[in-house]
Amino acid sequence: MTEIITAAMIVIGDEILSGRTKDRNIGHLADVMTAIGIDLKEVRIVSDDEADIVEAVNALRQRYTYVFTTGGIGPTHDDITADSIAKAFGVPCEYDEKAFALLGAHYAQRGVEFTESRKRMARMPRGAEHIDNPVSVAPGFRIDNVHVMAGVPSIFQTMLDNVVPTLRTGQKLLSETVHCPFGEGLIGGPLTEIQKAHPDTIIGSYPKYLDGSFWTELVIRARSPEVLDAATREVQSMVDGLAAATA
Repeated sequence: MTEIITAAMIVIGDEILSGRTKDRNIGHLADVMTAIGIDLKEVRIVSDDEADIVEAVNALRQRYTYVFTTGGIGPTHDDITADSIAKAFGVPCEYDEKAFALLGAHYAQRGVEFTESRKRMARMPRGAEHIDNPVSVAPGFRIDNVHVMAGVPSIFQTMLDNVVPTLRTGQKLLSETVHCPFGEGLIGGPLTEIQKAHPDTIIGSYPKYLDGSFWTELVIRARSPEVLDAATREVQSMVDGLAAATA
């Protein structure tokens, strides 16, 4: 049986919860995980609060194969992700020699002072490994199964590109879509029975409204083409039967 690889995401930042900043990283991570056969199972958005971050990290890292965090690794006082991750793992948060050298050389080359605030970006939990940042140099890090990355979408995406080759991947979910001209109230019962008859599938029902009419998009997902085809045929047959009965 193919191993199922799972993941969770923690989005960190008061600016996300206040609505000041609109998240663009959840969808990107979901797309990438789906493409490589990893099931993204949960996303949490937490404030810049150490206890909240620690609780989320410790809960999710035990439940899923991988955890990805975004946000809170910059130079300001409210960038507390590195400290919080260190506390979750019970290790010190300290200056990383390699990160310190990288940042020092980067700012020297630009003729910019390497201030105490900028030095904060070289701090990470003891024992963490770097996640390279080709955009702005300051690295993210990995400790155990937790990958800590920047919140700025362009930086997050390049960091994730560097992480992906290091991940174990699973068998990708295949999907088929059936257009259903009826609302969920009519199809709910028979669709439930189809789902019960095909436990190795995931059948999603997504209501739509267009031009004054309700309809439903039915999406069937499975890892086996044969299982997917069988369930899709049954869903399509249900829709056709309802259409004939109401004609």
